[in-house]
Amino acid sequence: MKLFDVYPLFDIEITKGVGCRTYDSQGIEYLDLYGGHAVISIGHSHPYYVQKLTEQIEKLVFYSNSVVNKLQLELADKLGKISGYDDYSLFLINSGAEANENALKLASFHTGKKKVIAFNKSFHGRTSAAVRVTNNPKIVAPINEGFDVEFLPLNNIEAVEKSLSKEDVCAVIIEGIQGVGGIQIPQPEFLQALSKSCKQHGVVLILDEVQSGYGRSGKFFAHQHAGIRPDLITVAKGMGNGFPIGGVLISPAFEPSYGMLGTTFGGNHLGCTAAIAVLDVIKAEHLVDNAAKVGDFLMEELRTIPEIKEVRGLGLMIGIEFDKPVKDLRSKLLFDEKVFTGVSGTNTIRLLPPLCLSMSDAKIFLEKFKKVISLV
Repeated sequence: MKLFDVYPLFDIEITKGVGCRTYDSQGIEYLDLYGGHAVISIGHSHPYYVQKLTEQIEKLVFYSNSVVNKLQLELADKLGKISGYDDYSLFLINSGAEANENALKLASFHTGKKKVIAFNKSFHGRTSAAVRVTNNPKIVAPINEGFDVEFLPLNNIEAVEKSLSKEDVCAVIIEGIQGVGGIQIPQPEFLQALSKSCKQHGVVLILDEVQSGYGRSGKFFAHQHAGIRPDLITVAKGMGNGFPIGGVLISPAFEPSYGMLGTTFGGNHLGCTAAIAVLDVIKAEHLVDNAAKVGDFLMEELRTIPEIKEVRGLGLMIGIEFDKPVKDLRSKLLFDEKVFTGVSGTNTIRLLPPLCLSMSDAKIFLEKFKKVISLV
């Protein structure tokens, strides 16, 4: 059997990681400014994280959700406290797409409606409902087209209010910061008006914080820069530092019932252990503050480079847009300077490093980046 060939691969095999460094099968070191799509939050192979997972593996990896799992209770308690959502409930699953699937389902249960408003350039996942609210028709199969979605311009509250006035909308789903869409940031005033309009029309507001959450923006959630409290918040990528886990934070307005939602692997013992370790490290090492400080420094320095068209971002979620395609630039960064970065579209470099990125590593990246820009 061979692998189903859906990923264009760099000819690099990463076999080890420490902090913000990764190492390939030849022992070559790379500076990681991408964190595997924002998944690595506290750094590769953090010793506390490794210790806690090792201890849990020796005791129990998995049992079902039909028995008490105190690790789930500990995770919910710590997540509520660190995020400022202590009064919300937590439903645990395995991925960001699953989180958005369940959030959309909860919204539909709650309102009895099925139309959703999403936004241009949005990305919410590749599964059934999540891909339907993703603004990329190339990855939406006919079987996914089962409910009405209206894609509206980001930061255009008039367009949203016009649609909401029809009183047929179940939910509005929006990313805290658009990642795949090129690090597009909802304006605080827009989010505030959006939250108010959703409340007025009885529409569920879903904040997709799968990529932008867990401290990446310099606050625990990106939407907290706008001072709003959505009805549902979805999380995943940085939640387990590489271990697959996701969740939905659910407002007290939602009433649970047995069988309403369910999962086999979600909230398993090893996943909860990983997620608890991540929260412990984020708190102990002040990684949210570090993301804000180092991110501000990076963006300030990047904005002095004349070849760059625009720098967008919050914290350590940064988009660097050029007037031309960045494929060669990214390739030279990777193969010549040994730096991992990401892309959005054709013209934007995307930075999503571990939240422990140091000021010295940020300076090393800037030196390498400027060197490559001068050669491309």
